[in-house]
Amino acid sequence: MLTNEQISTLKKELNDEKESLESQLQGNKEGSLEGASARDAVGELSLYDNHPADMGSELYEREKDFALEEHHDSELNKVNAALKAIENGSYGKCKECGSDIPYERLEVIPATLYCKDHSPEQNVPGDRPVEEDVLEPAHGNTFQHHQFREVVDNEDSFQEVARFGTSETPSDLRGDYEDYNSLYNEGHDDEGFTEDYETFVGNDLEGKERKIYPSKKQEEYEAMLDENDIEAPFGDVPYHETDGYVDEDKKDKD
Repeated sequence: MLTNEQISTLKKELNDEKESLESQLQGNKEGSLEGASARDAVGELSLYDNHPADMGSELYEREKDFALEEHHDSELNKVNAALKAIENGSYGKCKECGSDIPYERLEVIPATLYCKDHSPEQNVPGDRPVEEDVLEPAHGNTFQHHQFREVVDNEDSFQEVARFGTSETPSDLRGDYEDYNSLYNEGHDDEGFTEDYETFVGNDLEGKERKIYPSKKQEEYEAMLDENDIEAPFGDVPYHETDGYVDEDKKDKD
């Protein structure tokens, strides 16, 4: 139970807080951006000659005033409710469970009408953005989609274009890398081709018009061949010199 002296002390604090909040609310309405038009705030007759970004600061200040007013209104309602509880004799008891609220808690939060266990402010909202049903955070240094197993996105578009430059630096990624070009190289090939050269060559539906499509894989493939001075990954290509089956047949007849 609170003593009369304790209630008197807390009531004085609540009245002081009420006066301060009402003064701030009145100031917001009279002297802040909330009570003035955007044109009056910047001191110009027209805003047509201004770039939209020039109004960014004024817009921020106006939104801040609205947010402060909403906060002050909420706090004032709590203070008024606490003063009303003092008048009807229910102050100091939790509205939820009816137990006494410790004086130490009321010293810190004199406007509270709840004990620590039943304070509404301790409940974290459970609603989450609907986008989280689809979006995923990065998995390590990649942005692969793991929740939809029927969709295989091992080499997504971001990883493909990121090698041309991003705002990140090597210090933003985990692991050791030789150079910038290897920052998004996972060290494996999941493109589904048996041979590397199949990733950059193609032909039409009839198997004709074969051509090479320039790509990162093609550059790496040619650089590897040049570095090892070979014509193919398995070595030099044995060019066709004879038709083995025909030649063998001729030898047998002779």
